[in-house]
Amino acid sequence: MAKVSKIVKNQKRKKLVARYAEKRKALKKIINNPDSTPEEVDDAVIRLQKLPRDASPVRVVNRCSQTGRPRGYLRKFGISRVALRELALEGQIPGVVKSSW
Repeated sequence: MAKVSKIVKNQKRKKLVARYAEKRKALKKIINNPDSTPEEVDDAVIRLQKLPRDASPVRVVNRCSQTGRPRGYLRKFGISRVALRELALEGQIPGVVKSSW
């Protein structure tokens, strides 16, 4: 089980990302638009830099929903490889069985 503080911090990041998503999208659109003047681009870059660091979606870490483990995360299931193995062996995940040959 991961530290509760790390899990809570990641949840706060997700909220910040959601709060600033529209603002970041608008600024990025100005920056990437070839028709924008250099002054507009510079202004947009400065405003983007003034946003909180944790408002960037890159800083959100994928964590296991069961244990909070940050490594070995499987996007398809939303859990780590360790939790997936345990649940699969118990038969809790439909359609997933342990292979043997």
